[in-house]
Amino acid sequence: MNFVISAVLALAAINPALAQRGYPDRPIKLVVGFPPGTAADIIARIVAPKLGDGLGQPIVVDNKPGAGSNIGAELVARAAPDGYTLLMATNSTHSANPFLFKSLSYDPVRDFAPVARAGSYVFMLVVNKDLPAKTLGELVAYAKANPGKLTYASGNTTGIVAGETLKNRAGIDVLQVPYKSTPPALNDVIGGRVSMMFIDLAPGLEHVRAGTLRALAVTTKERSALLPDLPSLHEAGIPGYDVTSWAGLFAPAGTPGEIVTHLNDEVRKIIADPDAKAKIAVTGFDAFSGPPETLAAFVQSELATWGKLIKDAGIEPQ
Repeated sequence: MNFVISAVLALAAINPALAQRGYPDRPIKLVVGFPPGTAADIIARIVAPKLGDGLGQPIVVDNKPGAGSNIGAELVARAAPDGYTLLMATNSTHSANPFLFKSLSYDPVRDFAPVARAGSYVFMLVVNKDLPAKTLGELVAYAKANPGKLTYASGNTTGIVAGETLKNRAGIDVLQVPYKSTPPALNDVIGGRVSMMFIDLAPGLEHVRAGTLRALAVTTKERSALLPDLPSLHEAGIPGYDVTSWAGLFAPAGTPGEIVTHLNDEVRKIIADPDAKAKIAVTGFDAFSGPPETLAAFVQSELATWGKLIKDAGIEPQ
């Protein structure tokens, strides 16, 4: 009998699938490095209940904002690699922050196991409705005629990099006004205390439709299918402008491959589900997914892309 028990234990030690057969047997924490109401939070709260249904356990969204979302990333990087602590990461934690901060307490490649890409955010340049600029060309002309008069709000790393890239490539003098998150930045642009900002569709589109903000262009090189009538900055007068924001699910490094595969399967089912896709599309998020290996390669390529964007914009790490 002891021999049989020892053999089973030994088999479990070399066969993670056997050891993890009961996964998950308790609630799973999904960490979001941004406050409630932000794009990453909205997407996480759409995905969480459906992922919970697929796994048979609740998914608890845990907002851990601060330090450009580094706090949430560090928490997951240091968590036990057992599949019970996950990160809804974005280009902030895994593309931009390694170049925006002099030091990080985590490594975006070494400390995480990629699970599944969730999709891409559509960011747009919006201005206060009273600003005398109805096109990107008019905005650039106004900024050049009034150097230092305009301001832009930044509530996340995409907002910073997009804003500084515009300044650099258009040759305009615009003052950055930093915020801890998107909602207060958005309020000040609507209220006219700040001239403009780069914002994702989730919190911004309703205000554009209501006429309290004016959208001038999207940040991706091509137009977005979600806003086909809105030009890209590239085609509107800033050649080569292309800032793409994204989201994906990650686990701590060392998480068993069987768990990663199981999570990936469930996320891809959600992204392919018409009901979920419709709910996500309303937020202005372009949802799509793929295998973990694709996400791993994407992270590597985006590190190079964002590193160049930040260097070219002249942004110094803090």
